[in-house]
Amino acid sequence: MATIKEIAKACHVSVATVSNILNKKPGASETTRELVLKTAKEMDYMPNYVAKNLKTKNTRSIGVIAEDMTIFSIPDIIDGITEYCEEVDYQILLTNLRLYKKYQDVYYGREDYFERVKQEIKKLMAKQVEGIIYVTAHERVMHCIPDDLPIPAVMAYGYTESKKVPSIVVDDEHGAYEVVCHLIRHGHRRIGVVMGKKDSLHAQARLVGYQKALRDNGIVYDPELVAQGDWTRESGYRMADEMLAHDVTAVFCMNDLMAGGLYDRLDELGKKIPEELSVVGYDDRELSSYYKPPLTTIRLPLHDIGYRAAEVMIALLEKRIVPQEEEVIYQMPCEMLIRKSVQDYKL
Repeated sequence: MATIKEIAKACHVSVATVSNILNKKPGASETTRELVLKTAKEMDYMPNYVAKNLKTKNTRSIGVIAEDMTIFSIPDIIDGITEYCEEVDYQILLTNLRLYKKYQDVYYGREDYFERVKQEIKKLMAKQVEGIIYVTAHERVMHCIPDDLPIPAVMAYGYTESKKVPSIVVDDEHGAYEVVCHLIRHGHRRIGVVMGKKDSLHAQARLVGYQKALRDNGIVYDPELVAQGDWTRESGYRMADEMLAHDVTAVFCMNDLMAGGLYDRLDELGKKIPEELSVVGYDDRELSSYYKPPLTTIRLPLHDIGYRAAEVMIALLEKRIVPQEEEVIYQMPCEMLIRKSVQDYKL
């Protein structure tokens, strides 16, 4: 691999001339510029980015801390971050905390791993990253990013309650509103719900969306039609009998896994979807399109969350976004995928 000095010697020009041409600075003739660039390519020249970044104090790198890369939501968010960073010629330095692998979902309500997050931030800052994007596995309020952090930070898929750290989240309320209105348009008025965990911000927002859809369509909310699940396929299976006992004509499952459990139980009972019960889900997990019949669901804007998080980060670095008096929250819209699990309700 050639050095600038070796290229200068081969071209019979000064080191300063080669440096200016490689850094796209003016001053050299077109003939000299073409010669230097051709020689650099032939000699397999590779810039010393470390030295260059130390000199300019601009590494064009973003630190990304992911809670656990095995969680279904995180890879798409990381992909969105990566896509935007590629567009603006930034690189990412990725840290995987592996929290779910170590603690399962019980860590969601704990704070004892916050110190680990702060240590990882310090490590990334030692590598001269210009900003930090923290990617959660599950939306919740997070206080793991220090308020006195000397570089910008963004929270992807979570809330910070900090005016210094913007939050990029999914608009769960509107997604639920849309899918329940879809059921109502098909004539369903007695619509059951299989909830996620009560303490989940996702579940709370989706319940509000359900309630608003009923209200806007003149349907009285009946809490008896809301069954408590826990996001697992098993809980959807368990809640199926309760749904049927309340004579619902359609069920809104707050994720696709619980909808799968509902499918399992209805199949055991010999009841057909959607002929005897319409079902919708949420999340657009890959398996939902393989259910029989394929499940109408809501696609989470995971890639968009990552892409927007990176956009906001670069805007912070370029001072196009300045700190506000209160937390800045960007809600990303969902997309409804209409499949074959819903049909018109007929008396």
